[in-house]
Amino acid sequence: MDNKKLGLVLLVIGILLALSLYGVKIKEDAIIEQIVVEQGSCYLEDGTCLHQDRDLTFYFVGWLLSAVLIALGIYLAAFEKSQKSIISTLENQKKIQAADEKFNILLKGLDVDEKKVIKAVKEQDGVTQQTLRLRTDLHKSKLSIVLDGLVKKGLVKKEPKGKTNQIFLKIAL
Repeated sequence: MDNKKLGLVLLVIGILLALSLYGVKIKEDAIIEQIVVEQGSCYLEDGTCLHQDRDLTFYFVGWLLSAVLIALGIYLAAFEKSQKSIISTLENQKKIQAADEKFNILLKGLDVDEKKVIKAVKEQDGVTQQTLRLRTDLHKSKLSIVLDGLVKKGLVKKEPKGKTNQIFLKIAL
């Protein structure tokens, strides 16, 4: 059940509780008034006053519970959208954090040059080998050796593009 429906249910329950308590109090007041009219006094034979003998704790707790239910119902019904946006933001942050953690774990298993290459390819997936050479400041032959090692490890793939290659991440990071 979503928050809006739950809020409306709590709101209805709170209102019904308040109306029930009001009805019980009205009925009790009517009975006391009837006894006062019949006897001419609110005092019983044992000397207790009907007005003072009433236990108002029941009404106080009931009204308080009713107010809490109504307030909670209004809160849940009115603020559903903000909670959904907070939850989606938290989920997105969790996904980003998980991806970063996976990437950092991957980097721990690579040497310095492989780390440079993977980071550069992650920044621009589909980067050309020539651009990658400039970004990583590796010699042509060294970059070629590093890329061959990463291809064998299944981390990147090379696709020919004219006289050079485009480098793509093979795994989702």
